[in-house]
Amino acid sequence: MTDHEKRSPIVAVNSLALAVSISLWFLAIRAPLDLDETGSFWQIGAGFMKIWSRDRSSLSFPAYAYILWFWTKLFGTGEIALRALSVVAMLGAVFLLYRAAREMFDRDTALFAAVIFSLHPIVVFASIDVRPYAFGALAINAAIFVLIRLRHNDSNWLAALYGLLAASIVWFQYLFAVILPVLLLLLFALKAGSRRAMWRQSGIALAAFTLAMLPAIPGLLHMFRTRQSHVYESAPNLYALVVTLSPGWIFAVFLLAIPASLLFSVFRKRRNAAQNHAEGWKILVCLCLGLIPILILYGVSVGTSIHMFAERHRLVSAPGIALCWALIYSRLQSRAIRALLCVVIVAIGASYFLKAPDRGDHMGTWKYALEFVQKNASVDNAPVLMCSGYTESNYEPLPPPGSVKESTLFSQLLYYKISVPVIPLPQLLNNEARDHGSQFLEQATLKHERFLAMGHTLSYPILDWLRQQASAGFTVRTLGVVDGFEILEFSPRDGQSEAQPESK
Repeated sequence: MTDHEKRSPIVAVNSLALAVSISLWFLAIRAPLDLDETGSFWQIGAGFMKIWSRDRSSLSFPAYAYILWFWTKLFGTGEIALRALSVVAMLGAVFLLYRAAREMFDRDTALFAAVIFSLHPIVVFASIDVRPYAFGALAINAAIFVLIRLRHNDSNWLAALYGLLAASIVWFQYLFAVILPVLLLLLFALKAGSRRAMWRQSGIALAAFTLAMLPAIPGLLHMFRTRQSHVYESAPNLYALVVTLSPGWIFAVFLLAIPASLLFSVFRKRRNAAQNHAEGWKILVCLCLGLIPILILYGVSVGTSIHMFAERHRLVSAPGIALCWALIYSRLQSRAIRALLCVVIVAIGASYFLKAPDRGDHMGTWKYALEFVQKNASVDNAPVLMCSGYTESNYEPLPPPGSVKESTLFSQLLYYKISVPVIPLPQLLNNEARDHGSQFLEQATLKHERFLAMGHTLSYPILDWLRQQASAGFTVRTLGVVDGFEILEFSPRDGQSEAQPESK
């Protein structure tokens, strides 16, 4: 880095823009845990020695679970403490992306790449998510950085590290494996000028990758065998793809910046053929990392019944997308327009997040609905028929009533505890829901006891079915709807329950 770069005002502007972008992560850091986040806590809830066995209920290798367990021993299990681990990992991911971009571009362009990455809505979401996605981003960016360093480095140790980092991507999220073909392709492409080193380093990287992947193979096979039971989204549309590649404010600002650049003749002068050829590897790296993984996800989700285009899965392409925008940014020669472009993008992005009505929320949570149920049911220890929030509950056997609070299908009960008995039901109305519901209604009728039932939107048909089946012997009323959870009270018809809890 030259002295001019160190003193450049644009570096200061872009550094400040990066700080503002990262600060937006903390808007929802106090938010209660959502269902999947309580699943992460459930995986470590029985202690270090049980993490591996509980991994069978997870869709990722337990690398994150071991890290999370150690983190909680140092910082506790509060919501902010749990989220802070992902913040630390994502900060590392930002730094490594900056270092990778610095190998390709000048300093202000590398900072711009870090800004775009940090400001991407998927990254903002994953940065405080109590799941392994931030660590997945960290592993991806580390692999990208080592890949670019390998371009002019023939070290065997660096090649082995590259293979290990590629495998670690899958340790944190199996679906991030869509980037592995890209990493292999780019290794061959960047080392093509030195074939002997290319084959030697590729062999070492593949050997390290294979060894590091062995522990994750059983989990990958389990996910493949049960792939239909994890689908919870509909097929994506083209709009979801477009907004991932180009969040609205980025594309709009560039549409204004490019004509302005042309007007003031600030695009770099045409380079000679040798220089253009030298720049070709950067274009290849950016386009492959930004487009191929997300197009694989999109193609599989559109062309098959396995829809895996969830927002958090698209994180796999976020580093490449940021590098693509940085590549365009690097073509602008005017430092004033560069600085203005970065400031405007961050200002619009910050305005978007700050004005969002749900800026303090992360995702839907069971916390307040369970508090409401606890308050109403604990008066007379009324049992609660509870519909699971997991799609897997429609395919897997439900736990017996006595061990519901230890089941991954009801992981929310380990973090947000309630003291009353819980009767498990699946998420959707099916034969198992009818069987379990009928058995409980028969027992409740004999016991002449009050009970509650709760479920989220997808489970409303179960609640309606329970209302119809119990209408002969029970008076049914809606106690409240909390964050989308409907809570019903069933009271015996021939007498009022001693407890008269509040409704909401």
